[in-house]
Amino acid sequence: MDFPILTYMTFIPLLGMIVVMFTRKESVQLIRWESALFSFIPLVLSIVMLAKYNGSVPDFQFIEQHEWIPSIGISYFMGADGISVPMLFLTALLSFVSIVASFNIQERVKEYFAFFLLLETGMIGVFCALDFFLFYIFWESMLVPMYFLIGVWGGPRKEYAAIKFFLYTLFGSVFMLVGILVLYFAVEPHTLNMLTLIEYNSTYTHAFQIVLFPLFFIAFAIKVPMWPFHTWLPDAHVEAPTAVSVILAGILLKMGLYGLLRIGYPMFPEAAVYYAIPIGVIAVIGIVYGALVSMAQKDLKKLVAYSSVSHMGFCVLGLASLSVTGFAGCVFQMFSHGCLTGAMFLLVGILYDRAHTREIAAFGGLGVKLPLYTGIFTLFAMGSLGLPGLSGFVSEFMIFIGAFGSSFVPTWMVVLAVLGVVLTAGYILRMVQRIFLGPFNTKWEGLTEINGREIFTLVPLGILTILVGVYPKPLVDIISATLENLIRVMGM
Repeated sequence: MDFPILTYMTFIPLLGMIVVMFTRKESVQLIRWESALFSFIPLVLSIVMLAKYNGSVPDFQFIEQHEWIPSIGISYFMGADGISVPMLFLTALLSFVSIVASFNIQERVKEYFAFFLLLETGMIGVFCALDFFLFYIFWESMLVPMYFLIGVWGGPRKEYAAIKFFLYTLFGSVFMLVGILVLYFAVEPHTLNMLTLIEYNSTYTHAFQIVLFPLFFIAFAIKVPMWPFHTWLPDAHVEAPTAVSVILAGILLKMGLYGLLRIGYPMFPEAAVYYAIPIGVIAVIGIVYGALVSMAQKDLKKLVAYSSVSHMGFCVLGLASLSVTGFAGCVFQMFSHGCLTGAMFLLVGILYDRAHTREIAAFGGLGVKLPLYTGIFTLFAMGSLGLPGLSGFVSEFMIFIGAFGSSFVPTWMVVLAVLGVVLTAGYILRMVQRIFLGPFNTKWEGLTEINGREIFTLVPLGILTILVGVYPKPLVDIISATLENLIRVMGM
């Protein structure tokens, strides 16, 4: 296919940003629709890409490679495989949904949408870049728009949250940059081509891998965020505007896991085995800790934020298992969590816009007043809980099978992780019960039902949650050949 689909997907939002910047700031409606259009085109392209992608071929497809700075071995190299194709689709979908959900932003509308489109370019770029220089540019380019989106349009403690997010991520990126430079000089001829560096993985000594792997691991662990690197997450989530929380939970958290699958594991397979137990321990602590802290939350948005720490712990457990099923469960959970938690943040935002509080105890009996909202909320809450028939169940089930059958993860870890599922059911059911059931709090007489635009943002996520839960085969077909190849490359 000669059409450079990945380049178009990546840079159309950037073009949109330029168009928005040249639109008069008084034309608020026009700016909104321009932004929606420029994020809708990548969504259409990502659906075309899903349709054209051949899941039986483990290699990269839609490859675009051009000389860029040949003197130092840098090329413009893009491609997509079974790990990145679902993530590209999810990124394009959530970006479009978030932009539509941002139509109620009133202040500095022009700057808001310009930053949002710039952020989308960075996110899509990370998932297609196959050259380290390119990957790093995209990885860092997401920091600036995210910093301003939280710091300008966020809640009361927005500056603190934005600076904390910025410093944490920058701290991780420095480690990654050191790792990239060491790799660059370790290989003759010097190159930043990821695929070439992966091919050379058998030539890296054991000590080299064990020293280098943690540099990448820390950078990616902060992004996931794994316990104990997670402390930026609740602040960033609670202060960020609704649509930014959706992107943060739906896409940015997945980039850390994507980085490990794309870079950390295939490049340093011996280190992946060497560190399997510590990574498993981090995963299990994350699962149980995230669930326990969620139980203690009084703020609805904080509860959903901490539940992400727990859900991402399952992904990390899948990685620690070093098995095809565990890896597949991890990619599944990345996709499923993006849909579920993205929707949960939209729903929390919808309620907050009406009630101006997120205090769980302040509600009660809303099921009588807002039956449609309650139904939609319950669907996504049950998905997060892992109810069979919804996407959350499939991913956790695959992760448990992968981890249980793995020689790298001891059984006690899996047992503790299962305890995490029980705790998850506890805090989610309690949340649903306290907000929607029980006696109706008459203070909320004036609340209005969910409107058409809000339903429009939630419908695609609901459809995906149910489809992937009932019929996971299409997604399995996309990812399995790539993951089998990944295990082969790692020499497992």
